[in-house]
Amino acid sequence: MLTTNSDGGARGNPGPAGIGVIIREGEKILEEYSEYIGDNKTNNVAEYMGIIRALEIASKHTNKEITCILDSELVVKQLLGKYQVKSPSMRELFLKVQKLQNRFDKITYVHKPRNDKYQKMADWLVNKALDEAALKK
Repeated sequence: MLTTNSDGGARGNPGPAGIGVIIREGEKILEEYSEYIGDNKTNNVAEYMGIIRALEIASKHTNKEITCILDSELVVKQLLGKYQVKSPSMRELFLKVQKLQNRFDKITYVHKPRNDKYQKMADWLVNKALDEAALKK
């Protein structure tokens, strides 16, 4: 079964933001992705952008069952329907995730702390994107 580990972060919150995604089957990493997503973004927007990109990439590998791991408890609880999405900008991203979910037979969302091995890797990819963007300025 395919697993995604995604992360998003902003320096300053809001501030410059990036995302990191790991796509794996068990311990085997199939794909890593890192992207600078712009200035003046919040951590929560970055987390949503991370899971959106994770679902887009994962859909190239499978349309069956996937597990999506995030370190944002807020985003996981919103995706599970336990918390409401009140912010209009977050609602737009939430709806995009819901649309992407249709590409898969089943999705399980899991919250894991950022000290998880693969979440650390996704976090490293976030910082890589931010560092590379800062060097270009």
